[in-house]
Amino acid sequence: MISSRAISICWIILSGVAASFAKEGDGHSQSPLHAWFEGLQSGKGRCCADADGDVVKDADWEVKRGHYRVFMLREWVDVPDDALITVPNLDGRTIVWPIWIDGRPQVRCFMPGSMT
Repeated sequence: MISSRAISICWIILSGVAASFAKEGDGHSQSPLHAWFEGLQSGKGRCCADADGDVVKDADWEVKRGHYRVFMLREWVDVPDDALITVPNLDGRTIVWPIWIDGRPQVRCFMPGSMT
């Protein structure tokens, strides 16, 4: 049986992980950019079809050896070239659309921001 303390600790950890990402989907259905978001796609397919995008802080993405990387769930994840969104970023923020394969984070779509 799992103790209530263990459940509380798990809840705190999960809440912290969820709070560390800001969803692009929060309110974007009311945004003038709604249709633009819905039409975004990478070489892996439509971005909003299977996942909501997460806004990424500038410190949590980088270019290393000519390729993008994103820090997700305590690890750096390489952005596959076919996951890169190549249309101009009308939103301005860096956004990643993660998917999980075998319990590991992968990148379905990635749109770099301005690194302000």
